[in-house]
Amino acid sequence: MLLIACCSFEVFSQEKGALMTADTTNMKMLFSKLKKIEYVGFSGYMQPQFQIAQTPGIKSFNGGNFPTNINNRFMLRRGRLRIDFARYTKDNMPKVNLVFQFDGTERGFFIRDFWGRVYENKLNYFSLTTGMFARPMGYEINLGSSDRESLERGRMSQILMKTERDLGAMVSFEPKGTTDWRNHVKFDFGVFNGTGLTATTDIDSHKDLISRLSLKSTKIGNNLILSGSISGLFGGFSNRSQQAYQVSSNKEFELGSAIKVAPRQYRGADFQLKIPNRNKMFTEIRAEYIVGRQSSSENTTETPATLPNLNGIPTPFYIRKFDGAYFYFLQNFINPKNQFVAKYDWYDPNKMLSGDEITDKVSLAEIKFNTLGLGYIRYANENLKFVFYYEMPKNETTQKKEYTSDLKDNLFTCRVQYRF
Repeated sequence: MLLIACCSFEVFSQEKGALMTADTTNMKMLFSKLKKIEYVGFSGYMQPQFQIAQTPGIKSFNGGNFPTNINNRFMLRRGRLRIDFARYTKDNMPKVNLVFQFDGTERGFFIRDFWGRVYENKLNYFSLTTGMFARPMGYEINLGSSDRESLERGRMSQILMKTERDLGAMVSFEPKGTTDWRNHVKFDFGVFNGTGLTATTDIDSHKDLISRLSLKSTKIGNNLILSGSISGLFGGFSNRSQQAYQVSSNKEFELGSAIKVAPRQYRGADFQLKIPNRNKMFTEIRAEYIVGRQSSSENTTETPATLPNLNGIPTPFYIRKFDGAYFYFLQNFINPKNQFVAKYDWYDPNKMLSGDEITDKVSLAEIKFNTLGLGYIRYANENLKFVFYYEMPKNETTQKKEYTSDLKDNLFTCRVQYRF
């Protein structure tokens, strides 16, 4: 019995040692896997909303046009899921970053962000981004939908840069780990297809060059916090018809001289000024102005998804001079969880035509719109906010029978945003 017990103890000791060795090995493997997993992040949000229109069937840039004879609707404006992967150096400086973002609603499932970014780790000054990502043009284009106080980007942003993103590559100068002036500046320069997500492939060999020089949030004096940027887009489209329509001195579109590349050129400037109040509240003023030339078709000023043609035969572009702007006024009240929002924006798609100069000889695409939006936001907690927003678009009056007076197209929206 004693011999059996001793033998059993020795076998148990060997098995226990083997188990402990196996556990240690498994723990090392698990720790190695966790080290990789800890750089992966999941985030997302969804925005269910209810809307009431002033008139059934209105055209709207706040969630899309209403169906005929319908003046109210429930909809899921956005449903986003984002996956981030990042690796860092031993000094906690980023080395590489990958982002995948998807949007799923009752209207379908779409990709939004598919990009990678690699960082230079000697000076920690530069990074290279490639893939599908937001173009570095202006402030509002790059302000995320979950953080933006107004429900949507302005009419100009939606028309000129639909879905905001494009396929391309961008080099950024953004010093990290510095405490002097370099810590306050950022410069982006990118090359893009130009069509964005409006097309499934590039439509010609011409590319858009986009650059933006930014001043990051900087204290001025004891209280003011200022940021801003200047940006430009220089691109165009192959004009296979070799001709283009432009507004002449008699206020009509006429075919001009031969032109091989239809221009797409924007120049813009923006600023954001924050004024701290008591109890961690803020007053904030924002403004942005963009001016330039846009080449598109006769009936729209949207960036084209295809080169214009009729039955396979190339047709001329319509080249227009445009400008637009927006202004925000944001104010916390009672406490930081309550915020008043006022936003005014305009988009003039054709500065050469206005008012009674817009006749039946031109399309509806020439009409200027001004929009005033007023809203209240309740930040319930870090994962939940409620938005109540009333939007009042105003079109210029023209000689076109549909727009001899201002349309009754005001819109009220109640939105709930869940975020994780």
